[in-house]
Amino acid sequence: MKKESLLCFLRFLLCCVMFSAPLLAKAERIRDLATIQGVRSNSLMGYGLVIGLDGTGDQTMQAPFTGQSLSNMLSQLGITVPSGTNMQLKNIAAVMVTAELPPFAHSGDKIDVVVSSLGNAKSLRGGTLLMTPLKGGDNQIYAIAQGNLLISGAGAQAGGSRVQVNQLNGGRINAGATVEREVPNDYANQKVVRLQLKESDFSLAQQISDSINSRYSGGVAIAEDARTVRLFAPSDAPSKVRFLANIQDIPVQVKVQDAKVVVNSRTGAVVMNRHVTLDSCAVAYGSLTVEVTQNNIVNQPDTPFAGGETVVTPQTDISLRDSGGSLQSLRSSTDLNAVIRALNSLGATPNELMAILQSMKNAGCLRANLEVE
Repeated sequence: MKKESLLCFLRFLLCCVMFSAPLLAKAERIRDLATIQGVRSNSLMGYGLVIGLDGTGDQTMQAPFTGQSLSNMLSQLGITVPSGTNMQLKNIAAVMVTAELPPFAHSGDKIDVVVSSLGNAKSLRGGTLLMTPLKGGDNQIYAIAQGNLLISGAGAQAGGSRVQVNQLNGGRINAGATVEREVPNDYANQKVVRLQLKESDFSLAQQISDSINSRYSGGVAIAEDARTVRLFAPSDAPSKVRFLANIQDIPVQVKVQDAKVVVNSRTGAVVMNRHVTLDSCAVAYGSLTVEVTQNNIVNQPDTPFAGGETVVTPQTDISLRDSGGSLQSLRSSTDLNAVIRALNSLGATPNELMAILQSMKNAGCLRANLEVE
């Protein structure tokens, strides 16, 4: 009997572990749910020139700013171009250079840059970006970019035929910019640090605050609103770093989020999360197709050489087709797979499904927030 009782107890523990595993899998770290307020990247932008192109650069007659930029660059190098000179260059292109300056970036750090054609260049493949200053929103130079472009596309043309794979007028330079100026940051002097949630949610903000307070005594976290959690961090910088590092790794049991259906009206894509449910309803849909066809009929004179003229008469045919329209029943569904099977049973196209979901939402059959992009 003792052996059987022990086996039953072990089976019970195994079942508990199996049923609790999905709950543990739902735990997310605070770093995945929120960011530290004020710790963010900054966008940089600059104008530059790409040289060394194999005859695929800008046509300077149609893009005069490319020639002007080249003249200004040559003048800085001590080379004077006679006024009125029309430089027909094919191996140079004007480009815009963009980059993201990460937080806490120091002078001398390397960052990636993205180079995009500004004129009418056919391809930037094989080009080299000349020294380009990158400025921030305050019009100050924070980095200098230069290097060889990496273009993922390829193309060829001959005899009026052209083959192209991917984009040829944009590329990247890995570690192509050097940081020259640091962004001022008084992070070390701040006594109060705030966590900024990625999505506004009162319950999640309070849950994060409770999870932090359960780890640290003294009420170091306070939920200020649906998106902000205030932290009372240590005063010195090393202790503050350790404090935030520990907080970001605290797991939070995320509760059930709002049911949501996102519909992209441009592409017809429909995406829904696992909390979407359906109530019992009946759906009837159909498609009305109007087709207009125009044919040109040539009418010639009956008698040759009678002085008549040939006349082209347009003839228009209009056809109307109405398909579908049958009433179909959808059962109440609380599981995502059941919802998908119920919607697929309608046999509707994505564009028709968008209209059906909107009507179901208005009728109260769709238990979810419907967002149209």
